Amino acid sequence: MNFRPRPRDEPEINLIPFIDVLLVVLIFLMLSTTYSKFSEIQLKLPVADTEAQRDYPREVIVTVSGDGRYAVNKQPVNGREVQTLAGAMSEAARAGKDTVVIISADATAAHQSVITVMEAARRAGLSQITFATQPSAQAGAR
Repeated sequence: MNFRPRPRDEPEINLIPFIDVLLVVLIFLMLSTTYSKFSEIQLKLPVADTEAQRDYPREVIVTVSGDGRYAVNKQPVNGREVQTLAGAMSEAARAGKDTVVIISADATAAHQSVITVMEAARRAGLSQITFATQPSAQAGAR
């Protein structure tokens, strides 16, 4: 019997294959990653300094209430259809196609109500549209 102590081999970790695998993974990630910057959209709503409201014959003021009712030059419009509103706007447009449509919508009015006014203006042949605004707090202090 051979009872001589055998030399024990120390187990060793070969790092070269491990580094090779890591480099392949790193290259794969670098090639497949899209570099885009995601940021939150920050909006500042516009504020305008307005003059006193004038009444020109070239203006048609369309008022949109919070519940979707319409008035053209302070005259209520019966119905909420585009064609009805377009007819009322055509009658109020004394200057013809040079008439400016001023949309004065309530802050709680639905977006669709304002789009309906814009569509009615297009059908009535009125292409100049603007929006009424409130004066800012800074404008009142001036």
